[in-house]
Amino acid sequence: MSRTRVSSFSVGRRSLLAGAGALAGAASLGILPSAGRVHAQAEPVATGELPVGSNYSNDVPKQALHAAIAAFPNTNVTIDLNEVDHNTFQENITTYLQNPDDVIPWFAGYRMQFFADQGLLGSINDVWEAGLSENLNDAFKTASTGLDGNQYFVPWTYYNWGIFYRPSLFEEHGWTPPTTLDELTALGAAMQEAGITPFASGNDGRWPAMGTFDQLNFRMNGYQFHVDLMAGRESWTDDRVKAVFTQWEALLPLHQENPNGRTWEEAAAGVVNKENGMMTIGSFIGEVFPAEELSDLDFFVWPELNPEFGTGTVEAPIDGWMMAAAPKNEAAAKELLYHFGTAAAQEAFLQVNPSVVGAAGNVDTSLYSPLQVKVAETIANATNITQFLDRDASPEFASNVAGPLLADFLADPSSIDDILENMQAQAEAIYGG
Repeated sequence: MSRTRVSSFSVGRRSLLAGAGALAGAASLGILPSAGRVHAQAEPVATGELPVGSNYSNDVPKQALHAAIAAFPNTNVTIDLNEVDHNTFQENITTYLQNPDDVIPWFAGYRMQFFADQGLLGSINDVWEAGLSENLNDAFKTASTGLDGNQYFVPWTYYNWGIFYRPSLFEEHGWTPPTTLDELTALGAAMQEAGITPFASGNDGRWPAMGTFDQLNFRMNGYQFHVDLMAGRESWTDDRVKAVFTQWEALLPLHQENPNGRTWEEAAAGVVNKENGMMTIGSFIGEVFPAEELSDLDFFVWPELNPEFGTGTVEAPIDGWMMAAAPKNEAAAKELLYHFGTAAAQEAFLQVNPSVVGAAGNVDTSLYSPLQVKVAETIANATNITQFLDRDASPEFASNVAGPLLADFLADPSSIDDILENMQAQAEAIYGG
């Protein structure tokens, strides 16, 4: 853990002016200057220190967050950034929320709702009423709304999961992205013949494997079964779930061995240096690519595994920000949260980290790389969108049950029957089934 005092950075004039305009726009909407509200003055009025948590620990997203904070127009606020390793932050979120920073990075949907329902987050309806809805659509607002109907979250970036690869490697060998399971396995065999391990695989932190499970499950069993399974309404001992693991086991020979002790960054390095042909991951894999090589990164969606469901479901997690239930500097927290929901903040972030896309509808998409354009188009054209196993499911189930047991499967696939029985028993205890 490290704390960085953030009061000023070098930032482009365009981003700074856009940020000031956004906050002035919020002021024009008439938010009352009462205690704990975003104030209605033409200039930002919060002062003092603002403690902000950060799980943006890798160098690229870390510097991108610094750039977004630099575009915050209120120079009377000094941001005290509490920077924590991403996996450590995620694994200890429940403990952290007992004594959190004022502004907290986290995930939309169920993962936010779970903590809001426990009274650990502060409502930010007034931040949304200040004008965020003008550039964040209804789907984003729904994903930011707690079970009580109040808003607790500000979306700022999202991305998709798929199979990422280097086009230059495919071109060198005459390979093309597969659209069926047979084509995928044939491609894997061709890569092995060329001395390349087809899939990079790293599961340190016990969340990356969740992404592969999600892809296989909604491709084989459809969107509705997948979300019902995540919510405890379907059984992990169902034959349809067993079929997912049977298919996964059949594909494991195409993957790097012993993934549980390897970070996703270490695995992704194999894609960068062409030791691995591809990787099931989110578009944030771009964070580990040298900037000059990002143009040589592309993806394809997981191929069809069941013609009944096709390839219309896409996993597209939303990242964003929340406020603690009892912030030390509520006025500054709400001003910063409003800022994070604007194009000014998101453009500043994306100019440093072009591996995700901005949530605000007025983000300048001319700044996007071809990869970002493809990510945005893929999500826009999806029939159904999921978040991620550790976001669509109960946090307790995802962290304490699914993560460890998926790791057990990767270590010993022959134990799948016992794993699924254990998974279901614990799901029933957690979900009350």
